[in-house]
Amino acid sequence: MSGLTPEARHDRALRDAFGAFMTGVTIVTTIDAAGAPVGLTANAFTSVSLDPPLVLVCISRRSLSLSAFQRSGGFAVNILADDQQSLSDRFARRTEDRFSGVEWRPGPVGGPVLAGVCGWFDCRLHDQLAAGDHMILIGRVSGFDHNSQRPLGYSRGDYFSLDTDPAP
Repeated sequence: MSGLTPEARHDRALRDAFGAFMTGVTIVTTIDAAGAPVGLTANAFTSVSLDPPLVLVCISRRSLSLSAFQRSGGFAVNILADDQQSLSDRFARRTEDRFSGVEWRPGPVGGPVLAGVCGWFDCRLHDQLAAGDHMILIGRVSGFDHNSQRPLGYSRGDYFSLDTDPAP
């Protein structure tokens, strides 16, 4: 990092510190104005409230997909299973059609629910807040499901499997 400006070194150090927090991996999806599915990989996801049932996701303000999420009125959060790393990578890259060959169905609100995920939430857009270089989208959960598959984890720039089996 010696060839970087002080600001760039600080940004890299901050990114590395954020990366020490282990997260799950999700693909957040919606339908755009033309009726096409839109999605991106996100690890900034959390539950907010049980009553009413709310979740939040953070999407970069630089994301080309952000306007579709803001205008759609809803979104789905797909929690990836530990065998879906390639799907995470695919939705993290800028490509023409991330959904090409990907099996999905509309959730109760209409957000694309991906096949093989270990859990999903289909939400109506409840609120959105600008926060630095990201937008926080808060969704009111209208439908959800989960199964016993192991979730995909992410920390320090790498994927890992979260062992969710109970301890003996």
